[in-house]
Amino acid sequence: MHVKKDDIVVVISGRDAGDEPKQGKVLSVDPKNGKVIVEGVSMAKRHKKPRKQGQPGGIIKMETPIYASKVMRVCPKCKKPTRHAVKVTDTGKVRVCKKCGADI
Repeated sequence: MHVKKDDIVVVISGRDAGDEPKQGKVLSVDPKNGKVIVEGVSMAKRHKKPRKQGQPGGIIKMETPIYASKVMRVCPKCKKPTRHAVKVTDTGKVRVCKKCGADI
């Protein structure tokens, strides 16, 4: 997958995109289904029942998975959404920004 956990991404398609697209940190990645969970994006309300005595129930807002193809990684140096290239070095493979050339 082109994104990993703890990457900062911007939504490029769907209800959270538009004039002011939402950004957030990737909380988890599901490569089998091709989906990611992004902090503060694709929020849904779930009705939660208390399971133990003293545990509160109610309506909980939580993030739902979105397809990884709908997000694009943000370069930490140039702060722009970008694709990345893979550069092979002596220490291993490194992801590199296609716009500014900085290591990601």
